Amino acid sequence: MNRLFDDVFRGFGAPARFGSPLMEGRFGWPSIELKENDKQLTISAELPGLTEKDVQVEIANGVLTLRGEKKSERTDNGGRYFTERYYGSFERQIPLDGVEEDKAEAKFHDGVLTITLPKSEQARSAVKRIEISKQ
Repeated sequence: MNRLFDDVFRGFGAPARFGSPLMEGRFGWPSIELKENDKQLTISAELPGLTEKDVQVEIANGVLTLRGEKKSERTDNGGRYFTERYYGSFERQIPLDGVEEDKAEAKFHDGVLTITLPKSEQARSAVKRIEISKQ
């Protein structure tokens, strides 16, 4: 039971160990931001230290997948070593609904990957506003 709590709360103020779930992308690395308006969905992912060659973006069966690997730049020259930087492979999957997948665009600038997906006409017309009444 103690190990379960340790695994869940590891990373809240403590550095992650190599091979821990935090390093494997299970707890939301890379950090993403979703923005949505009437016309499009924009997904941004912070990927410091990576280039567009280190990342793959795929859409299949209504799921956007971000996949890649950040390799360690450390050379083994002995002595002590400590890092709080994340290294290793990652994968994030984001379910999509009501977007035109074939019109997706991806750009990479200053360590931020931005993916833009236009909304389909059906998705734009399907939005219904629900009035909130006061009790």
